[in-house]
Amino acid sequence: MAAHPAQTGATAGRPIPKASRAVFWNDPRVRGIFYQILAVALIGGAVWWLASNTIENLNSRNIATGFHFLGREAGFDIGENLIDYSPADSYFKALLVGVLNTLRVAVIGIILATIIGTIIGIARLSKNWLVAKLASIYVEVVRNIPLILQLFFWYSLITEFLPGPRDALHPMAGVFLSNRGLKFPLPAHEFAYDLAMVLFALGLIAAVALGHWAKKRQDATGRHFPTAWVNLGLIVGLPIAGWLLAGAPLTFNAPVLQGFNFVGGASLSPEFSALLLGLVIYTAGFIAEIVRSGIQAVGKGQTEASLALGLSKGQTLRLIVMPQALRVIVPPMTSQYLNITKNSSLAVAIGFPDIVSVANTTLNQTGQAIEGIAIIMAVFLTISLSIATFMNWYNKHIALVER
Repeated sequence: MAAHPAQTGATAGRPIPKASRAVFWNDPRVRGIFYQILAVALIGGAVWWLASNTIENLNSRNIATGFHFLGREAGFDIGENLIDYSPADSYFKALLVGVLNTLRVAVIGIILATIIGTIIGIARLSKNWLVAKLASIYVEVVRNIPLILQLFFWYSLITEFLPGPRDALHPMAGVFLSNRGLKFPLPAHEFAYDLAMVLFALGLIAAVALGHWAKKRQDATGRHFPTAWVNLGLIVGLPIAGWLLAGAPLTFNAPVLQGFNFVGGASLSPEFSALLLGLVIYTAGFIAEIVRSGIQAVGKGQTEASLALGLSKGQTLRLIVMPQALRVIVPPMTSQYLNITKNSSLAVAIGFPDIVSVANTTLNQTGQAIEGIAIIMAVFLTISLSIATFMNWYNKHIALVER
């Protein structure tokens, strides 16, 4: 086919130009690297400016910097401590006491809030009208009252409406409830009790290992292993057997009223009790909604099929519904566990010596405000990242695996 005359004239004697190479700026990878380098440079410059400006201001005011103060004597007492502590100890040990108090509240709060929230979440789905309504009222009330007000309420209830130590409530032998807190007996230091605690810990580890083995065995053979009874024997029976073999002592260190307060035994202070109650009751309302939505996310056909196979409603919930609902429940539950930990910083409002309270006292005495706040941030960041890491691992562990 002959070329068109116009085309032939336009191109005659001239080479067809090659396509020009794309400018490097049009490459998205180059642009992405450039923007990342620019962002890092801006952030680094801002950090450098803030740090240099802060150091210059501190030096101009003759304010010492650094963490050397941690080795100095603290000089203040802490009302509650899990380890031996006195005002003659260092600031480092005082801060360690605050960290342990924060961990104690967080761990116990997470366990209790999970139990109560799960029960209330299941109760909201009950076919019993009264149970479902009471659970709904609980959720709507506790979630819509600020946590700080709930803490004040529980603290006032304990300190103002409970009687003094001389008129303490005495519900059972050795247990006293007053505005100084809950006092209860503590087993005396005996080898039998230490052995029972060690066997209890070993029983828990063995129960977890047995559960993994039983699950693999059931997946491979379809045969069910009675883990409930065996776990009961490991966790309860084994410590009792060790206690009996060691002589079965029944000596307790019971609280005794001396003067204006009780001496001996163990106690839960009003500050700790109010903080724990407030955190657990408040967070349980959110966990209940997470559990309810997770259960409702499981198709009704699963429940109908299990009931058709002859499983009871309890077995259906435990063996069919909850294992599938966990895949929906665990991710948002992680946020609630983190909230319990971070909300424990409100303890300073009611006088519980957590890490925030102890660090505030420390920075007021030493003037090391930046270091004190940095310690608080580092503690909560470490605890939160540890919880998130564990929950992410557990979430992957229960995730569906494609074959």
